[in-house]
Amino acid sequence: MVDFKLSAQLVGHEADVRAAAFASPNTVVTASRDCSVRLWRRSPGGDASFEGSLLSRGSEYVNAIAFYPPNAEHPDGLVVSGGKDTIIEVKSPRKQSSEHADRLLIGHAHNVCALHVAPSGTFLVSGGWDGQARVWNLGTWETELALSGHDGMAVWAVVVLDDKTVVTGCADKNIRVFDLTKGKGGEVDASATIYTPDVVRALCSVPSTHPSGADIASASNDGTIRLWKLNGQQIAELHGHESFVYSLASLPTGELVSSGEDRTVRVWKGLECTQTITHPAISVWTVAAHPETGDIVSGASDGVARVFTRTPERVADQQTLKEFQESVKASSIPQQQVGGINKEKLPGPEFLQTKSGTKDGQVQMIKEDNGNVTAHTWSMGEQQWINVGTVVDAVGSTGKKVEYKGKSYDFVFDVDIEDGKPPLKLPYNLSENPYESATKFLNDNELPQAYLDNVAQFITTNTKGATLGQPEPQSGGPDPYGTESRYRPGEEEQKPALLPQKEYLGITAAKYEVIFNKISSVNKTMISSGRKDTALNPGEESALHALRTALESTTTIPTDALPSLVRVVTEWPYGDRLAGLDLLRCVARYQAAAKYKDGTHGSLVDLAIAASLPSEETPNENAAMMGARTLANLFSTADGRSVAKAHVDTLLSFLERVTGIQGSAAIGPHNRNLLIAAATLAINLAVLVNTEKLLSASERRRLLEVIGALLKGKSDSEVLYRGLVALGTVAATSKGDATAVPGIRAWVNEAAGMATEDRVKTVAAECQKLMA
Repeated sequence: MVDFKLSAQLVGHEADVRAAAFASPNTVVTASRDCSVRLWRRSPGGDASFEGSLLSRGSEYVNAIAFYPPNAEHPDGLVVSGGKDTIIEVKSPRKQSSEHADRLLIGHAHNVCALHVAPSGTFLVSGGWDGQARVWNLGTWETELALSGHDGMAVWAVVVLDDKTVVTGCADKNIRVFDLTKGKGGEVDASATIYTPDVVRALCSVPSTHPSGADIASASNDGTIRLWKLNGQQIAELHGHESFVYSLASLPTGELVSSGEDRTVRVWKGLECTQTITHPAISVWTVAAHPETGDIVSGASDGVARVFTRTPERVADQQTLKEFQESVKASSIPQQQVGGINKEKLPGPEFLQTKSGTKDGQVQMIKEDNGNVTAHTWSMGEQQWINVGTVVDAVGSTGKKVEYKGKSYDFVFDVDIEDGKPPLKLPYNLSENPYESATKFLNDNELPQAYLDNVAQFITTNTKGATLGQPEPQSGGPDPYGTESRYRPGEEEQKPALLPQKEYLGITAAKYEVIFNKISSVNKTMISSGRKDTALNPGEESALHALRTALESTTTIPTDALPSLVRVVTEWPYGDRLAGLDLLRCVARYQAAAKYKDGTHGSLVDLAIAASLPSEETPNENAAMMGARTLANLFSTADGRSVAKAHVDTLLSFLERVTGIQGSAAIGPHNRNLLIAAATLAINLAVLVNTEKLLSASERRRLLEVIGALLKGKSDSEVLYRGLVALGTVAATSKGDATAVPGIRAWVNEAAGMATEDRVKTVAAECQKLMA
């Protein structure tokens, strides 16, 4: 297959080009962090150049774009864009930037980061940082369906496969498949969930001619592209990217194309990378393909969009090609992107003339005669090494690197998230994108995506003026650790022991508007379908409204609202009570809820278990997760802990049911949220063991068996960390009980072997020491 060559460079944006799409073979639309949407038309005469015009300019970043194809009502089609202002703009490509949009679609509560128009042009799907994915009817321009289940995590990617099938990719590491024909009450649940090892940043459909037989492809922060069947079967993995993969597209030839943080666009034939196109930028945010011509367009952090083609007559002139090659060659590559380099062991320039590469995109470092280190990639198509830049050190405000968790950074900031709690460490290199570093920080620390802008702006503000390769005066920047009393890596003797855990944990962050809107929506559906005896009456609705007001503004809740909530979680159909269970989880941390007793179900412990895992129903893993969160949050008050103490056997039986120790198979063995909730409940029981010492020897051993079931075969860092903290807390209190449990050392050793984060390795080492 002929290699892609540069067709045109679209220069005009003043910041990162975050999204691009073809409106026609000769028209491209782009969106940028300069708050604009631009339209680019191929110049008259059919040459390779494009002429740009401003279509829209707002006050916030624009991050997503799609094109609505021409029809009788809109013969030129429509440009659809969305971004940080949460509004999706729909505008004719013939309009001027000063003219109003044709439509404004309002519904998202946070940054819109994904858009895709159905192939038939009948609907649009959007995804956002607010955890929402919406289906918009392009006849009425209103939300037709909400795609549920993303649990407040950012929906990074959406793809429409056909008129009834939509797939979403989420920051919770899950891919969800939705059958739009099964929507009820304005919402549709996922018909299948595919659990992946990392956050899902991009999706695309896999062409039917692809030899793998896969249906979709996903891309992640781990640099891996994975091919899937819609039933969740992983078909293959594509390896070649060296950092985050941000975008995927399929070509009419049956190939795939991708782009990422390693400065490249890569073309994949079957399972092999056949071409690597290096850009003179740090991030290649987006890549899109025209479904007929096969041309591709990329958008990068240098503010330039680039069109590449395999058609000779659309290839750029020799001067433009040379300028592009020289700009790649002249670009600086931060050393963090290539890892540790021992200059003395690198080959000299003669290597490039005597040795060939073994695969496309293979990187070779060369020590030049002047002492510089240059990077070269192998082109299978051209059968030669291509110079892609000079490797440079990245230095921070003090001119010195900072060590953190075994790696070097320009900065390691202290971030105070919660009063009274120690600050969290935020490592950052100047070569990184602030938003990507902020996203990783939030994901690593289980923090809401709502903090993303604040953290990214904090990074930008505190690194302002620092530049790559130019050390600043030592007095010119902040102490990256904050104060002299803060812990510094390397001073291991100052590190406090993690075990035993002393504090009870809760899972309390909530979006009350989403919860109460869902309850209201289900209630209206019940009334309209003739189930008034099950639906809430006006008085009960009013009581729940008062409960919402209290949750949002006070430290106490009205006890007279609790009977209405109990009705929702016990009398409503099992499939309709998830929002009610989420609300029960929210009120569990209040004293009034801990003291409440229902005439039928009894205490909050009994109520939560009966509502989330009713004996007559097939268990729903998300309902079980809400039940586990409710029971974990019960430990927030002294009254709640008293209830827990009186129901230790019931709590252990619940965990044994979830993990499959008792009864049938484990519930949601790959559901990360459920595993974290169960591990949190186990931690709180372990803290109860440590502080109150009330559990019997047999109960302690039962708890350890549950923790073992949570740890075995798991690789998720948060699940491993919480499970090991729970295990170690019991072991620190009662070593005899711990060492008497068969296989417990093997559980810890397996978890240590699966660990990829230092915090997990550290707590595993503490557990091993406790049981030595």
